Amino acid sequence: MESEQPTGLLDPNIQRDVARVYDLVDPPLWLVTSAHGGERGGFIATFAVRASIVAALPRMVLGVARQHHTWGLIEASGRFALHLLYSDQTELVWRFGGQTGRDTDKFDGLPTRESPGGSPLIVNTLAWLDCWVEARVETGDRTIYLAAVEAGGTNGHAHPLTAGQLFANAPPEQRRRLDALYARDEAIDAEAIIRWRAGHTR
Repeated sequence: MESEQPTGLLDPNIQRDVARVYDLVDPPLWLVTSAHGGERGGFIATFAVRASIVAALPRMVLGVARQHHTWGLIEASGRFALHLLYSDQTELVWRFGGQTGRDTDKFDGLPTRESPGGSPLIVNTLAWLDCWVEARVETGDRTIYLAAVEAGGTNGHAHPLTAGQLFANAPPEQRRRLDALYARDEAIDAEAIIRWRAGHTR
């Protein structure tokens, strides 16, 4: 007997149980950048994970919400760079996570250079990876990219800034801003997921 596919939102009690599972993990924040046709973009990713244990064939998986300006640049160029941040580089989170690149130049005043693959690299971050897209999967709210890592580097040995650290140390005004942005994106993503599931039911 086939199990019924989920289509709607979880019961609030189950939502809380699942949230407790997620709260056990404090992932690092990744700053993603890309460029195409003279435009540059960047955002703070909700998830990016290592996807290969083969040292000679490193890979990453990255999920990008389709409403992000940077999503279009990755789609057009097939490339992106990932940055890990020092724990005190929260200013970069506010800069790249709190506004859209359609309205402002997020790189204004920042020292940058070009990665080997042509993506913008922000200097003085903890670490970086240069990636090109090998495959993509559409999931309604996001495009999931499987990417080959072509180059990378570090600027020291330190613990990177994590999501938990950001929320715990954010000033009250910034915390309210984060919560509002998260709620806005959650509503957009929920609608996209439900619409996608409706078109993919068996």
